[in-house]
Amino acid sequence: MSDVVRPYGDTTGDGMVQLSFTLPIPHDKRAEGAAAQLARKMGLDPAMVVHAKAMGPDFTFFVVYGAVSHLVDLREVEVVERDYPLLGPKEVNAAIKTRLRRPLVVVGGCIGTDAHTVGIDAILNIKGFAGEKGLEYYAEIEVHNLGAQVSIPDLVERSRQTRADAVLVSQVVTQKDAHLHNTRELSAAFREAFPASRRPLLVVGGPRFDEHQATALGVDRIFGKGTTPGEVASYLVHRIAPATPPASPEHRRAS
Repeated sequence: MSDVVRPYGDTTGDGMVQLSFTLPIPHDKRAEGAAAQLARKMGLDPAMVVHAKAMGPDFTFFVVYGAVSHLVDLREVEVVERDYPLLGPKEVNAAIKTRLRRPLVVVGGCIGTDAHTVGIDAILNIKGFAGEKGLEYYAEIEVHNLGAQVSIPDLVERSRQTRADAVLVSQVVTQKDAHLHNTRELSAAFREAFPASRRPLLVVGGPRFDEHQATALGVDRIFGKGTTPGEVASYLVHRIAPATPPASPEHRRAS
């Protein structure tokens, strides 16, 4: 397979793509012309408006279809690779029991005004996601699912009360980058409330996060869409109950 590829529409390598957007103008012929003009300026040639629908009296939603000349070099694509082994539930439980020697405590919820609990429930609830049981299924993981619209001060306090090892936050509401603002506020609050040695692991997830943003947002890990409970459980074990505990400062100096 070639490392350089083009989009595929009707035939291999034809460069055809489809995209959608909304313009703040009423739906008429002029609006469709504006949509085609925008698509051409974005590099689609030819650019065809294949769908247009009024969104109230002052907005129009469009789907446009056309060809682009751009190529994708797969050798230049950067992704966040999984840097830990994927474990099954029995392996996760055994690792926590033998290495941590106590239950691993997880507090989770949706912060701010976010009322969409599908993501956090998929990871925490026993029903799980994609054929995998959620973290409530794991005998050695103690789960506190706080649900929707949890304030950050309440999340901090509950984490303190339960002596949480990890805090899992799902953000689905992303208008005006609310997920980014909330995550930065979350990070700042936990860093203010806990000394570095006792701060819980901060993990966030949602469909609009870029996994490369973890450091910039002040969290330990970002999980994107399609993440399964097993991936999260394996990551928590990797970070909180590693197979080989990190050497103490004294040991490192001695070596």
